[in-house]
Amino acid sequence: MSKEGADKPRLTAAEEQLIRHRKNLDFWKKNAAQIRTRNLLTGLSIGAFVVGIFSYTILSVKQERVVEELDEEARIHIIRGPRTGANS
Repeated sequence: MSKEGADKPRLTAAEEQLIRHRKNLDFWKKNAAQIRTRNLLTGLSIGAFVVGIFSYTILSVKQERVVEELDEEARIHIIRGPRTGANS
């Protein structure tokens, strides 16, 4: 009645760490291209989002300036009063 694990010699902590390190390295070698592609897509998505927010902000500021110019023109027309045949 021998146990299955009794026949194997116990690994030292350094050997176990080496095995874990090799497994981890094999995983990264196998999946490096997929991870790189995923990282590229994520980076491009974040970049597109940032450019979109920046563009929207610039557009809003330009529209705000146009609105301020229209307000200034409206103020001038209010001060001058309505244009009728008697005062034109």
